[in-house]
Amino acid sequence: MLHYAVVFFVVALIAAVFGFTGIAAGAAEIAKVLFVIFLILFVVSLAAGMFRRGG
Repeated sequence: MLHYAVVFFVVALIAAVFGFTGIAAGAAEIAKVLFVIFLILFVVSLAAGMFRRGG
């Protein structure tokens, strides 16, 4: 999932360089959403791993 966030970020940067502001804004927004989802899943995974080992 982090890979897709990076891909959309790169697409947003390329689109911004060429002046496609609408596409750049959309790709950047998708990248932000995917990154937040990745962070949430990462924290949940860490917490689950800690509870599994600690118990």
